[in-house]
Amino acid sequence: MGNSGGSLTTRATRELHGLMREAGLTGIDDTEALAEDWQVTDFSDAGQRSLSALVQRTGTPAVLVSFHDSDVGFIEALTPDGIGWEGLLNREMAESYEIPLEHFPIESAVADALAWSAAAGLTPDEEAIRHTLTGSALFAEELSSALMVALGLPRATS
Repeated sequence: MGNSGGSLTTRATRELHGLMREAGLTGIDDTEALAEDWQVTDFSDAGQRSLSALVQRTGTPAVLVSFHDSDVGFIEALTPDGIGWEGLLNREMAESYEIPLEHFPIESAVADALAWSAAAGLTPDEEAIRHTLTGSALFAEELSSALMVALGLPRATS
């Protein structure tokens, strides 16, 4: 059985773990520092509207990916100004779970991801975003990592 938790990528904020708990995220793990004050934190479960509550509390853009048994990733992203998007990773596996793919149109997700990335002060790669949203992998976490790079998020610090 694979990962059924998720990951949150956001700008560094003091007391992030406390703010994550207040926003309804549970099972919070250690935070990995990325360059340019970004960070990624794994969690075991997110409540409904957790991302919105967290972005309001931190005042920073964020991307939350929830995994279903490491097979599928559900993406939510939001900026403090309300620019957001949703997407789906590993569509082929999602289809085997009978997740309605029409609820996750690719072209609007790509366009919205580009807008979110620009609003977050990042430089996205449109084709790489499209590739992660249409690609398949053994583990959805692989596509999630590739998506973060495609959105223009910096890599981990040394």
